[in-house]
Amino acid sequence: MVEVSKFIVSRRYFTPAYIKLVENGFWRLKEKLDRALDSLKDCRVCPRNCGVNRYEKIGVCRVGRYAIVSSAFPHFGEEKPLRGWRGSGTIFFAYCNLRCVFCQNFSISWKGEDSIPMTGQQIAEIMIRLQEIGCHNINLVTPEHVVPQVVEAIYYAVQRGLRIPIVYNTSSYDSEESIQIMKDIVDIYMPDFKLWDPEKSWKYLGVRDYPDVARKIIKLMHEQVGDLVIDENGLALRGILLRHLVMPGCLEDTREIMNFVANYISPDTFVNIMEQYYPAGLVAIKQKNYPELSRRIKREEYFLALKYARDAGLWRIYT
Repeated sequence: MVEVSKFIVSRRYFTPAYIKLVENGFWRLKEKLDRALDSLKDCRVCPRNCGVNRYEKIGVCRVGRYAIVSSAFPHFGEEKPLRGWRGSGTIFFAYCNLRCVFCQNFSISWKGEDSIPMTGQQIAEIMIRLQEIGCHNINLVTPEHVVPQVVEAIYYAVQRGLRIPIVYNTSSYDSEESIQIMKDIVDIYMPDFKLWDPEKSWKYLGVRDYPDVARKIIKLMHEQVGDLVIDENGLALRGILLRHLVMPGCLEDTREIMNFVANYISPDTFVNIMEQYYPAGLVAIKQKNYPELSRRIKREEYFLALKYARDAGLWRIYT
């Protein structure tokens, strides 16, 4: 029998990681910022290691010195521990270091539509505004390629009074250096483990090493923050909230991912197994190139995915 109460902590005893960091000296956060910005000069921000000087040119991710922001708002479509009753303070960053052919945010991640470059100070202003209107956290969506810019924004936001948890909402195609920089800054990691098979990853994500990278990165995230801890109102405070989108023809990937999470991360991992796949992005535009992905998943496929999770030993399953 699992002792559920060990995952509940009173909010009055909780302090965001970055506040603890600066309490021991603001120079600690400045040191992280300097290290992060330095990684832009010969870009090693993500596993692509494109080596571009992003102070002068754009990288493979199509972003240069400044992050490009698509939107920012209180999001009520996230998991309940994040959205609560006042919303998750979500900042969507444009472009991406992956090329997911099925991306449901294709207009943002591939095209960067309706997005604008912003300085660290401008993003910090957004963070403060989201906090002021009552959002429970700051939710950074697709930050893998803009970690230095994110740290810069937090650096300025902390000086202006930011004090709510930071959520790092990622595809899991992150570099180890970036995640080490985010240690003691991020409270909640929300990695998405997409695919297990390298060949499918190459065909659908544009990189063959995605499964290896995701395994290493999710383990590193868990080492930093542990299993998801919530407060007395059910709001997430710290830990990992893992997502997995069930896709047609990829149930064996689902099985392998669930077994990995249960056996090599933690059987107490909070997992959201998502059923909302639909043909989007290039799959919708060029269906004849991806006939196997050109349908929604069947109800029985989703139930089988849930069974794989339970059979693996996972029990904190959000549906």
